[in-house]
Formats: sequence, structure tokens, C-alpha cells
Amino acid sequence: MKTWEKDFSKEIIYRASRSSGAGGQNVNKVSTKVELSFDVLNSSVLSDEEKMVMMEKLSAKINQEGILKITSQTERTQLGNKEVVTEKFYKLLQKAFTKKKKRIPTNISKAAKEKRLADKKLQSQKKEERRFK
Repeated sequence: MKTWEKDFSKEIIYRASRSSGAGGQNVNKVSTKVELSFDVLNSSVLSDEEKMVMMEKLSAKINQEGILKITSQTERTQLGNKEVVTEKFYKLLQKAFTKKKKRIPTNISKAAKEKRLADKKLQSQKKEERRFK
């Protein structure tokens, strides 16, 4: 089972507050903004190695106490924002734990080198002809 497929629901804390933006007077009355908090350092779902990877790769979103915070206020409902923020969380996990492929350098083919040199010669001849006219 991949790390981002584990069940984090017991360790995720949601907090709702009033949001800004679209919604008219509704914004002033209803708490639709949702903030997801996940304590990376004290997680029982993650291994020590996984915690270190998360701390390293998601350092911009994790505070001094080791808590990952993600917010959403794009939707007009609290439930909608909760779904958005949960989706963001799992995408972040997937991105953090997916290993990058190692780049294998390729060689330029002989035909490609010859074509490039031939094109350079053509361009050179054009410019040479312009000089004497």
C-alpha cells in the first residue's frame, strides 16, 4: 500500500472560520473557510523515514511545530471546502512520496550532427554571397 493511500482521517483536524470573497452577506454570517491541520511529527500512520521525507519536501507548508496546514475558501459551502482541502492534502502526499525518475543522458545521433553542420554551411554560404553583392 502506497503512503498516500493510507487512512489519515483519524489524524486530520478540520477547523472552519469565516472566509473572504464571493458570497455576499452570507460570507459575514457563515463559516465556510476550512483549514486542515496534520501533525507530521506525531503521526502514527507514517514511519520515521516517511516523516523525514515529508518534512523535507513539504517544508514550505509545514510550520516549526511540524504541523502541515492547508486552507480552502474557494467554495461557498463548508462541506465543499472540506472536500477541496482533503483532496489537496492527498495530492500533496502523492507528490511528496512519488520518486523522480533519474534522467538518462542521450547522445546526439551522427545524422543529426551532420544535418546541423550542413545547415550551418548553407547559412554561412548565404551570408557570404550577400557580402559581395
